[in-house]
Amino acid sequence: MSKYLFVTGITGQVGQYLLRELLRAGRPIAALVRSRPGEDARTRLAELVDRWSEPGFPTPRTACLEGDITLPGLGLSESDIAWIGRHCDSILHNAASLTFYGSDRSKDPWLSNLTGTQNVLDVCRLTGLKSMHYVSTAYVCGTRTGTIREDELVSPPGFRNDYEECKHAAEKLVRESGLFDTLTIYRPAMIVGDTKTGYTATYHGLYPYFQFVHLLSTYAEREEDGRFEVPVRLNLTGDEARNLVPIDWVGEMMAHILLHPELHGKTYHLTPFQPVVARTIETAMATKFGFYGVTYVGPDALTKENQTEIEKQFYEYVATYQPYWNAEPVFDVSNSSAAAPHLPCPPVDEPYLHKLIDFAVEDRWGKGPAKSRSVS
Repeated sequence: MSKYLFVTGITGQVGQYLLRELLRAGRPIAALVRSRPGEDARTRLAELVDRWSEPGFPTPRTACLEGDITLPGLGLSESDIAWIGRHCDSILHNAASLTFYGSDRSKDPWLSNLTGTQNVLDVCRLTGLKSMHYVSTAYVCGTRTGTIREDELVSPPGFRNDYEECKHAAEKLVRESGLFDTLTIYRPAMIVGDTKTGYTATYHGLYPYFQFVHLLSTYAEREEDGRFEVPVRLNLTGDEARNLVPIDWVGEMMAHILLHPELHGKTYHLTPFQPVVARTIETAMATKFGFYGVTYVGPDALTKENQTEIEKQFYEYVATYQPYWNAEPVFDVSNSSAAAPHLPCPPVDEPYLHKLIDFAVEDRWGKGPAKSRSVS
């Protein structure tokens, strides 16, 4: 490990946890980082490294390359590109936009996820990098149902949103580039917060459901027992699977695979071995917020015409994520379970869900003080 791993997306949620694991392992890292107003790229990286540095352990070499995946050549100078060619032996492309819909392909998520990936491939071609680790998503399967195999990328009948479609196109671009002697692909499912602290840097997927009920709880009229009613009918049976994975487990899995060359060259579903079901999530929310009244009426029982006012508010609030309610696929985890049998995906149970809610409320859904948003 004398040479650097060139990494994009180190400041994102997955990147931060991966950085922690790589620092612990002593892996030298060269990170592509954007500057932000009032905070230059080197300061951003230094703060992350300081956050994860552990007393008594030497900090491995880190290098900062200021750039942007949305720019040709990643916005790097000729000398930076030459430096990568001399000092890096592989790349981890992790940077991505989590935006679900874009007005056109010149904007996110297409700009970061597809154009950005092409820009990364162009730099790999210039620098001669022959080993890539690429972070895709389990949802490149689009609207396919049944069991989704790790070793396939099949064009689905459709996609739920632009995010899925552009990530599918980007993974196809990487696979067909012909640039790499070794290509390792990671496909996480829906990522939620840290199992120990509840920490999250993003509030997508599951979190709008938490937030809706939290908003109701702030002005609800409580009954004598302290509970309040949420008379919402769900277009569910309650048994639908939810593929949620903790961010710290995703970081540990990726680092384990990345640090063991004998595991390279495969595709890994970073998905739960035993998905949580919708009823468990609703029960955890009910006990945490103190509500009752939710009922399950089965798929498509409700339409906009027969919804109550509170049901209309609820379905509008979570509309972006509702396409995932009834058609979660089953993800094959043969490669993942064989690669790390000592790292089973932690169960998403009621105490863990309560931890996620507690952090989100304290953090005010991403608007809280810096101390509550730190990773521990």
